[in-house]
Amino acid sequence: MKYYIIAGEASGDLHASHLIAALKKEDPEAQFRGFGGDLMAAEGLTLVRHYRDLAYMGFVAVALHARTILKGIRQCKDDIVAWQPDVVILVDYPGFNLKIAKFVHSIGLCPVYYYIAPKLWAWKEYRIKNIRRDVDELFSILPFEVDFFESKHGYPIHYVGNPTVDEVDAYKRMERHCGPSASLEADVADSSFVNCHSSFKQTPLIALLAGSRRQEIRDNLPRMIAAAQPFADRYRLVVAGAPGIEPDFYDQYIGDSQIEVIYGQTYGLLTCATAALVTSGTATLETALFRVPQVVCYFMQARWLASLGRRLFIKTPFISLVNLVAGREVVPELVAEQMSVDNCRRHLESILPGGTARSAQLEGYELMAQRLGEPGAPQHAARLMIQFLRKANNK
Repeated sequence: MKYYIIAGEASGDLHASHLIAALKKEDPEAQFRGFGGDLMAAEGLTLVRHYRDLAYMGFVAVALHARTILKGIRQCKDDIVAWQPDVVILVDYPGFNLKIAKFVHSIGLCPVYYYIAPKLWAWKEYRIKNIRRDVDELFSILPFEVDFFESKHGYPIHYVGNPTVDEVDAYKRMERHCGPSASLEADVADSSFVNCHSSFKQTPLIALLAGSRRQEIRDNLPRMIAAAQPFADRYRLVVAGAPGIEPDFYDQYIGDSQIEVIYGQTYGLLTCATAALVTSGTATLETALFRVPQVVCYFMQARWLASLGRRLFIKTPFISLVNLVAGREVVPELVAEQMSVDNCRRHLESILPGGTARSAQLEGYELMAQRLGEPGAPQHAARLMIQFLRKANNK
């Protein structure tokens, strides 16, 4: 069968590449084409356009590049029609992908499957109308989404497990068998980390995961550094460098301190970390799966905008995936004005060894992991997708 797959950012490229690998095992004759990245191409997808060409975030960036984005949408539509796939599989990236879903549904070309459901429970809940109308099957990677879509909106979905569980599990297995240099992360392993890995395991360290975008790093890293600096006499402070962010950008915040920046080895860093300060996102889930106590930090310079956005758009009691999956506060969330240096330092001290909150947080991680389930998300999704397609073809 012919699978047209669309992913619009680095995380989507990673998850889609694993899905492609799983689909190939279930369907040896499978052909793949679409929009995505290098990892998808490495699994055999014919890459029509790289996500880098269309990965614009925020109102201003999207407005400035509207012509490029619209051109990309037209190119995608034309290519789908020309290739005549058996199914279009959308991976997250709802601003772009829901437009493609509407188009494919309107021409009745083939089924539309959505892998990694849009986070309607957090914002833009009105998009449920588009999904109900244009998406044939929805595959979720977050267990609490089942209740949101099915109970609240009467739209059936399939929870297939969480691919981050697979990625962390695969890394741990590879490290056990091959040692620390066998990274499964998308970026090339940084030799300085590989060389220092043994000493990191001997020297306690605090990991600083300040996000992947410049604005996130600009807003959060200086406060993270100031909060962690008093512990530098006992702990090594290490920043997880984001792909595409040059060292000079970090240097302006690190200055003459002994803080290190390590690229392409976030999982290795978390393997060695005693505690972490983490900007909200998938990194909070990864940190928890490595059983590293954390403080979730999300500061915004425009506090009034953060407050307004939370009232108007954010519909959940938590912002971190750890707390959302667990259904209660497992990790502290310091958002907007709560993300002060003093607050961050106080919470960090409480999760270090001997701290008052460390053991409770580790216990909460076990609840979260139990709800996420065992590894196997891409395989489960692939089996269901092919099952649905074969059933439709036999009608």
